[in-house]
Amino acid sequence: MHATTLQSVAGTGLRMLRLLVPCICLLVAPLRPAAAESVVEVPMLAAIQANHLGVFEVLLLRWDHQPSPSPIVLQWQGGNIKPGQTNLGSMALAFQYALEHTPNVDHRGTVSVIGIAYASTGTDGPSAGGVMTVGFAALLKGDQIRRGVAMTGTISRDGTIGPVGGIPDKIRAAAREGYRTILIPQGQRDDPRWNLTRLAWDLNVEVKEVSTVEEAYHLMTGGTLD
Repeated sequence: MHATTLQSVAGTGLRMLRLLVPCICLLVAPLRPAAAESVVEVPMLAAIQANHLGVFEVLLLRWDHQPSPSPIVLQWQGGNIKPGQTNLGSMALAFQYALEHTPNVDHRGTVSVIGIAYASTGTDGPSAGGVMTVGFAALLKGDQIRRGVAMTGTISRDGTIGPVGGIPDKIRAAAREGYRTILIPQGQRDDPRWNLTRLAWDLNVEVKEVSTVEEAYHLMTGGTLD
């Protein structure tokens, strides 16, 4: 092939490449990933009057990291758990505490909560307030809850973990799911209503008392809240 012909072909190829590059860019641009979503699984323990076995539930917390709404909002997205008003109030308090104790986090977007249980159920009461606070804080900070650690206890505005009922049943529910460390409110291990030392021995679990959400956060995530 003559040199002039080679030059002509090369020139045509370059012109075609210049035309193709913008097209390729246009095709690729929409494929850029959106803001990464964060997800945290929160183990929930409940006691019911029908038996002494307790109930194990999971709250799935999802944060979309979108620029709006601002400030961040919390929404119940469903699942097969129907929360009562006391439970929802405790959830709102837990979320507010987590926001106040993560001041360096950009609080925008939507946090969605999904309740998951083996069977459709209703749940109420404030006894999961402490673990929900840990879960929301972990979601905002980018931490994860350690496998094998569960908790029961209310949450107060000052971060105190308060007393709850039905602790033996909740420990049984956690042990059934393979959890080996269960956190309970300070002062309730020696409650005269039950013998947690014997129960922990029988189930091969460790029961630890916590008095604040900061203590619980460290034991459940390995990190610090503030």
